Amino acid sequence: MARNLARAGLLSSVWNRSAPVAEALCRELGVAQADSPAGLAATADVILVCVSADADVLAIVDALLPSLRPSQIVVDLSTVSRETACAVAERVRGQGADFLDAPVTGGMEGARHGTLAIMVGGAAATLERVRPVLAAMGSRIVHMGDAGMGQSAKAVNQAMCAGINQAVTEALAFGETLGLDMDKLIEV
Repeated sequence: MARNLARAGLLSSVWNRSAPVAEALCRELGVAQADSPAGLAATADVILVCVSADADVLAIVDALLPSLRPSQIVVDLSTVSRETACAVAERVRGQGADFLDAPVTGGMEGARHGTLAIMVGGAAATLERVRPVLAAMGSRIVHMGDAGMGQSAKAVNQAMCAGINQAVTEALAFGETLGLDMDKLIEV
């Protein structure tokens, strides 16, 4: 996602919890390496967060808060709970900035090719301000409603994917039970 932002001329600096990862990416992309989340917030108008868990999102946002200023927008691309997204929105807005929860789907391939689907929760006007940034990473950007609704849509997406995966594995197991050649079954 960072590479797509850089190609679009929309990436000014990077911070990562693993400094060597940030250093290598910054060198590759020719952008600045922030020394902390607060340092990143001090220089960027739009701050994108993408981490792996609710507690991580809360910790990163708490580290951003002292440097946030009005007119900045924090966009969380992580997949976390709706409750976390709403709590983060309240914290960010309490500093006068704005927040969007914008979880993505499309996997590594979608991230690599800039074809992610992005489900956005937050103010529609805020989404329109950052739409060019999101468009550098995704081909489908859908406003789902207020803060937390992006995460709600992602939860539904995850449930559908899990259901499809379960149905496929059950069907293949049934085919195997029937004695079908699995290579031929998958091909057909």
